[in-house]
Amino acid sequence: MHLKPREIQFAIVASLTVIFLIAGCGEESGGPAQSQSAPPVMVARVVVRDVVDRITATGQLVAKAEATIAAQIPGQVTAISVEEGDAVSEGQILLEIDPERRQLELASAEAHLAEASAQVVETWRGMDRIQNLNRRDAASQSRLDEARTALKLAHSRKNASEARVGLARRALADASVRTPFAGLVARRSVSVGEYLSVGLPLFEIVTLDPIEAEFSVAEVDSGLVRPGQNVEVSLAPFPDERFAAVVTVVSPTIDPLTRTLRVKAELSNGSGRLRPGLFAHVELGVSERENVIMVPEEALLQRAEGAVLYRMVETDRVERVRVETGVFADGWVEVRGNLEASDQVVVRGQANLSDGVAVVIRSRDGRPVDQPQVATPVSSLSSGADG
Repeated sequence: MHLKPREIQFAIVASLTVIFLIAGCGEESGGPAQSQSAPPVMVARVVVRDVVDRITATGQLVAKAEATIAAQIPGQVTAISVEEGDAVSEGQILLEIDPERRQLELASAEAHLAEASAQVVETWRGMDRIQNLNRRDAASQSRLDEARTALKLAHSRKNASEARVGLARRALADASVRTPFAGLVARRSVSVGEYLSVGLPLFEIVTLDPIEAEFSVAEVDSGLVRPGQNVEVSLAPFPDERFAAVVTVVSPTIDPLTRTLRVKAELSNGSGRLRPGLFAHVELGVSERENVIMVPEEALLQRAEGAVLYRMVETDRVERVRVETGVFADGWVEVRGNLEASDQVVVRGQANLSDGVAVVIRSRDGRPVDQPQVATPVSSLSSGADG
């Protein structure tokens, strides 16, 4: 069959029309397919907040003053005036070790002192007579020397007697065992009638108000701790309470074995609820910083090169951003990197994203949204130790 030129031209135009129509249909069908292939994500807005950097540490409560009282003299216990758990005041008598015996010993020592004193007077008078005779050549020089020597010996015996009187008075005072400071009787180790030797422990006395929290901070944070710093202490028996304390002692040296710094903080214990030995969780606020960029913790991914996140660029694409993390607080984390206060970051669906990929922003119920969701801001943030 032979076609005329006009028929050939018509056939070519018809063929091109069909091709263009097919191509157009392919492009129209390709749009939804591409949209369907974009991964869905949820986003949240970066927040800017003022934060308080904190150091966290663990330790225990210790008594501010604690002493084991021991026997200073030997003897029998004749009276005990306190029991375990009793409150005592400074200088209060706790126990007596046969004070009557010590009174008799003191009386005997004082009698010997009186005798020695009288002997000194008598010897001095004798030396004075011999000295007068010696001036008139009625007594030899040797007799005078003997008299002077006798007087020196009499003075020595008197001095020894005075020392014995002092020891007897000290023994009488030590017979009444007294507390060195106000506190509580934590333990009693003896009973009435027991014979004591020198150095035997009698009582343990502790002061519980105020009480101290003793803890250690890492070497890297040692330069941030100073006396007078405010501290918050948490204790297991009181999970809903936080106790205010103030740093009172900062060790001048770093422990060479643990590379930590020993610190003590004092807290009030007027109610007596806090006891030595309780495990303590301590937080120290060390500095305040303004205008800190923070993102939800769930936005971060840990990769070989460090922490990364994805921020929205344009309206439907993401950019991979490497960041350095700082303080953590209440589900938020400080980030340092290529982020601005107006940015939105991906908080769901970012695990399989790549740099520059197109995404579909969806709400929590899975529906597409026109604008990125904004995270609910928080009123204030307080950080833990830098992460």
